Amino acid sequence: MFFTQLIHFVVLLALATLQHSAFANAEVLPFLGLRGAPNVPDGYAPGQVSCPETRPTIRPAANLSSEESKWLEQRDKNTGAALRDILKRFDIGNLDTDSYLDSILSDDDALPRIGIAISGGGYRAMMNGAGAIAAFDNRTTGSSSKGHLGGILQATTYLSGLSGGSWTVGSLYTQNFTSVESIISAKTGFLSTLWQFDNSIIEGPAGLRRPQYYRQLYQDVNDKVGAGFNKSITDYWGRALSYQLVNASDGGPAYTFSSIANDTDFATAKTPMPIIVTIERTTGQIQIATNSTIVEFNPWEMGSYDPGLSAFAPLKYVGSSFNNGTLKRGSHCIAGVDNVGFVMGTSASLFNQAFLQIGKADDAPDFLVKAINKTLADIGEENRDIANWPNPFYKYNPKNNSNAETTILTLVDGGEDLQNIPLHPLLLSERKVDAIFAVDGSADTKTRWPNGTALVATYQRSKEGTSPQNNDFPEIPDQNTFVNLGLNKQPTFFGCGNSTGPLIIYLPNAPYTTQSNFTTFDLFLSGSPRLRLSSFQSGGLINLVSHEPKLPHNEAVKKNAVICIMDEDADDRSGGLRKMEKNILALIDLACVFD
Repeated sequence: MFFTQLIHFVVLLALATLQHSAFANAEVLPFLGLRGAPNVPDGYAPGQVSCPETRPTIRPAANLSSEESKWLEQRDKNTGAALRDILKRFDIGNLDTDSYLDSILSDDDALPRIGIAISGGGYRAMMNGAGAIAAFDNRTTGSSSKGHLGGILQATTYLSGLSGGSWTVGSLYTQNFTSVESIISAKTGFLSTLWQFDNSIIEGPAGLRRPQYYRQLYQDVNDKVGAGFNKSITDYWGRALSYQLVNASDGGPAYTFSSIANDTDFATAKTPMPIIVTIERTTGQIQIATNSTIVEFNPWEMGSYDPGLSAFAPLKYVGSSFNNGTLKRGSHCIAGVDNVGFVMGTSASLFNQAFLQIGKADDAPDFLVKAINKTLADIGEENRDIANWPNPFYKYNPKNNSNAETTILTLVDGGEDLQNIPLHPLLLSERKVDAIFAVDGSADTKTRWPNGTALVATYQRSKEGTSPQNNDFPEIPDQNTFVNLGLNKQPTFFGCGNSTGPLIIYLPNAPYTTQSNFTTFDLFLSGSPRLRLSSFQSGGLINLVSHEPKLPHNEAVKKNAVICIMDEDADDRSGGLRKMEKNILALIDLACVFD
């Protein structure tokens, strides 16, 4: 797209944030979406299904999948309409928003694509991400008032989550992309049983007897093993997560991530495309390097655009016996491996260690403790943080695929390479994302606040050229500079001087309305966590609506911030200082850092 138009659009959003700061608390009926549909033959155990007419194969990652490309055509139409609705709410001087948007929407290549990336960090990151999503969602009470940012979610093309952030993404999509407000406001019905974090994940949900909870965890994983599949601690962890995030009565054993593709709202491109991020670990590898192979899950596929794999498998059939990219004649199609809890648990497999506390629970049954201990003995203590997946890339492209000779694909927590914000899939040049809201709930400091480490890690990877298709990322200062400039305490723009890559709008967790820096590995939250989540929602609105970032007293940086707000005479983001829209400069003060 034209970079000037993108900058103008982002500036118009920023202008709106300064016009009103009140968080409306009017009572309204929340949007209650239909629940996603289960889509496996036999609960948590994968099983045989009919193969499609065109048998599934592994595809090289040379471009986007045909499903994603087709979906994007419709999504662009929907986001264009959402952008128009947002700007019509703004009162920006003499700007004719209709003419402005007509000039963008008339050119398919000029339509801005927006991404939202939610970091890892346990319940802290999940709730922080939920607060941001609520602020962006036009279904949230008050979010569509003058000056507020409701509708950005509806204008977003991609929504990625990693570790704790994947819980936000996975949980919302399993409920057919219901609103955050619907969940935290529900007093009855299935939504009222979700996100009840004052019930420890070790003890299970309220309303379910603990022996029954333990028995179901054991039986589900045992059924998977009985179907001929390997298990890991992540299976137990993912099942436990599902009781809080998917279904409190039975953990939704039949809900898969690929079933999102069949949900009406997603299939008709009325919601963003969800992406969950994890990392591939090679046989014998313990430490994850910065040149890791980053694996993404989307509703159609799992795989990686990175050169260490550069292939994708159809997610629904990932448990089938692929060999060198195809299924042998007569072999069956298998579905159900991609249980949504297992996908979320894989992205957050670092929590396996915390989940092992279940063995110390006073009333944990021997059969469950023995099963977990045997699993740990089988995989080894050093592999407690892994998730074992059947390897659909077996024998495929052995020249570059380091796991081509093993039938098990080992995946780990998406933040283990320090890229704790799932920006990587949104940087793919084929996806043409122009602006990314990076929601950072990391605990980098001793007091558990972010210090920019996730951005620094992605920037360093981009400089190394590890992923040629994902290497365009703005310059990020080191962590000391980041903190000294206060960039970890306020929204900050990165990439104003980057003529090709996306603009990064960094939204760090900070004590806007509550001390939101609780411990990453807490497995329950005391003191009415739903009220605390409501504070996160309010904090998300205040962060994005009323928090005015202060520009450092540095003339060079100030000049760079000014360049960030160029008028239509500019032909890219890296040009010199040109005519400025004085009414904008008079109203907004951006902390803008770029190369």
